[in-house]
Amino acid sequence: MNVKFSYYVSFFAVIALVLLAFLGAKAGLAGQWLFGVVIPYLAAITFFIGLVNRVVKWGRIPVPFRIPTTCAQEKTLPWIKRSLGDKLDNPENTLQVVGRMMLEVLTFRSLFRSTKTELREGPKLVYWSAKWLWLAALAFHYSFLTVLVRHLRLVTEPVPSPVNLIASVDGFFQITVPALQMSGIVLLAAATYLLIRRLVIPQVRYISLPADYFPLFLIMGIAISGILMRYFYKVDMVSVKELTMGLASLHPTVPEGIGVMFYIHVFLVSILFAYFPFSKLVHMAGVFLSPTRNLPNDNRAKRHVNPWDYPVKVHTYQEYEDDFRKKMKAAGIPVEKE
Repeated sequence: MNVKFSYYVSFFAVIALVLLAFLGAKAGLAGQWLFGVVIPYLAAITFFIGLVNRVVKWGRIPVPFRIPTTCAQEKTLPWIKRSLGDKLDNPENTLQVVGRMMLEVLTFRSLFRSTKTELREGPKLVYWSAKWLWLAALAFHYSFLTVLVRHLRLVTEPVPSPVNLIASVDGFFQITVPALQMSGIVLLAAATYLLIRRLVIPQVRYISLPADYFPLFLIMGIAISGILMRYFYKVDMVSVKELTMGLASLHPTVPEGIGVMFYIHVFLVSILFAYFPFSKLVHMAGVFLSPTRNLPNDNRAKRHVNPWDYPVKVHTYQEYEDDFRKKMKAAGIPVEKE
């Protein structure tokens, strides 16, 4: 697919969504009900049904053999020592698999160990670290998690103390009024870096599709609309919490005077939730079901037999030679039996 087409179609799709929400919120109470109540409910239903369906489909895929991807010494003979890193990279039992998965999910260990390869003049093959991608991915995911946790204040009463604590730490730099929430800024910066990297690096740009650009533009739109709503186009937070508490309690109501920016923000979030189960973003759930990560590498210790194998009638070479021995000898083909 044309690179420029992939980029522009995703960019203008998000712009169209923003304009749609703007026009809907300006249309009056009916539009506000649509973008503030109906669409969020539909997005939540789509998210949960789609995610459960995707996970169930993955869970039904048979994996009779051990196929983990490894990069360390496998357990072999007792006198061949293995370090802790070997055990986490090449696990032999469930406990080591748990440790490996925790490092993968919490620290993106495989991405941290990733290296970049380039063929230079000489010819010379050069390897170097790609830690900036790991750092941006880590910042992106943890800032996104922080933003989600902070927003639990809008659907809980009283607000849990851990949520208040995270919000206080996130707003530690009180250099604006209201206090600057660093997670939103970091989220936008990390998403921007991932987008620029996808555009600048020729190899990555070549394989990028609208499905790669659209989530980035959508998340950037969510971050930008949230920042604008917090610091520039202020909204009535009392009314916002009344609306969100109504959604959470299944008794929706749409107070007056919330502000158009809020409906744009909520609509983009709803689109992200509805799009999530059908996109590459669903790797959040898929990582736990990946047989290349969640299985111990015990092929030398155990014999794994495919339980779905069925008996197949074969025609052995001996039987083949018995059937065609005369013709083989006539054609000069050597045979085992005369």
